[in-house]
Amino acid sequence: MNKYHFLLIVLFATTLGFSQKTIYQSDSFETLSKDHKAVAILPFEARLELENKKLDEKQLEQLQQKEGYEAQNALETYFLKRHKRKEYRIEFQDIKNTNALLAKEGIDLSNLDIYTTKDLCKILKVDALISGNLTLNALISEGVSTNFDFLSFISGTSDYGRIAIKLSDGDTEKLLWKYEKVITRKSGKNTYDIIEAMMRKSTRKFPYDK
Repeated sequence: MNKYHFLLIVLFATTLGFSQKTIYQSDSFETLSKDHKAVAILPFEARLELENKKLDEKQLEQLQQKEGYEAQNALETYFLKRHKRKEYRIEFQDIKNTNALLAKEGIDLSNLDIYTTKDLCKILKVDALISGNLTLNALISEGVSTNFDFLSFISGTSDYGRIAIKLSDGDTEKLLWKYEKVITRKSGKNTYDIIEAMMRKSTRKFPYDK
């Protein structure tokens, strides 16, 4: 491989990396969030597109729920670790309490989407919600390969899916912040690594930072 080809590959990889993530923050964030004190993290909605696994509908649903709850847990872990180093101006509701309160109302990942942001904030007694969704072609909670494969990289088959995290205001139900990113072999070896790297490398800091 000559120097010219190498530079083209580096340029392609850099351009692809920038195109793989999207960050949005509402211009009204400060106004809408000024009185926020508590935020709940919901289990993520996951959709699996597994080509090499023969699963019936029930098995697929169970695996999707597992990935969704694992992402919720990983995001809480990230915020708790970061909270030790840098304070937030809000408190995050313990996800055990979040899930217990939802369960009392008969709410889980199978019917979470029929409730509005305002409904869920009232049930959970919080000011805002962090929610997310995953589209995956691999079970990232069980671990995935991080080995670089040039042919897979060029063809796009090295991607494991896409993740989106969003923050919504409870009163107005408006979207305050959103981060979307393609999950690649460079993203991390499991759910915890992927979410930590995703949040840490965000070009804008999480808006509740003091």
